[in-house]
Amino acid sequence: MEKSNFVDQIRIFCRSGHGGAGIKHFRRDKLTAYGGPDGGDGGRGGHIILRGNRNLWTLLHLRYYKNVLAEDGERGSDNNKTGRNGKDIILEVPLGTIARDEETGEKELEILEDGEERVWLPGGKGGLGNTNFKTSTNQAPEHSQPGLPGIEGWKVLELKVLADVGLVGFPNAGKSTLLSVITAAKPKIADYAFTTITPNLGMVEYRDGKSFCIADLPGIIEGAAEGKGLGHRFLRHIERNSILLFLLPADSKDHKKEYEILVKELKDYNPELLDKKFIIAISKTDMLDEELKTAIAKELPQSTPHIFISSVTMYHIQEMKDLLWKVLNE
Repeated sequence: MEKSNFVDQIRIFCRSGHGGAGIKHFRRDKLTAYGGPDGGDGGRGGHIILRGNRNLWTLLHLRYYKNVLAEDGERGSDNNKTGRNGKDIILEVPLGTIARDEETGEKELEILEDGEERVWLPGGKGGLGNTNFKTSTNQAPEHSQPGLPGIEGWKVLELKVLADVGLVGFPNAGKSTLLSVITAAKPKIADYAFTTITPNLGMVEYRDGKSFCIADLPGIIEGAAEGKGLGHRFLRHIERNSILLFLLPADSKDHKKEYEILVKELKDYNPELLDKKFIIAISKTDMLDEELKTAIAKELPQSTPHIFISSVTMYHIQEMKDLLWKVLNE
């Protein structure tokens, strides 16, 4: 089986650094036999930080990070010297990455912009040295604080693809072929179900140097919302798309039923997906005459824009780009 370079979910053990301890110390030198307290504070433990990188499209580079352990802060020293902070760890992630706690499933962070840096697991605060506890009634405090521990636990990084348009359809609807003719992407194309098992992204060159991003997503099957087929792994990526382009093949036995099944799977997974803009494209129309096109058009919901296209003959491909651009900018 072909090994995919697209990794959209990883599980890693993380621990931010412990704070360094503050120290108890009194100034002593040849001129000062009984000086006051001069114990320094401990340094902060290292943070674990996520940084967005628009040049990354997968979490593959983090796949072999089994443990991410930030450096502990150093303890304080005499003469009121604060210990060095622990070194932060910065994990570069693709845009659209969500960080979750594995045990609770709670979303902790979301990275959406290039260069965006967010502290995921903050390092422990350094403890205070005994200098901080000096008062008018206690000139020689014997107390200092230990540093606070870092945060640790099993975490999950999950990628939801960011694209303007998502191609939605059953396996073998012609999504990969369409992507290959309107972008420079080279998805795997073959005449069997689930040729595409991971999202493929491509930039569509429009007019006057303008462009938009389109994603060929793995095919839905009936029951995907319950996890059948590629299930949730596929539906997760749809949540990011502004427009969903439903691709229905011309040789489908029932276009209306096929469209309704696709919409139902989206609704069952997340009803908010129905708030997105929908466009229907009938693919492989080089095998249709005008009479059949008219018959198919009558089956489709009148409230949803539709267009007949052929990736082989390039029929109405530019008109489809115009329609997508118009809806994207409404």
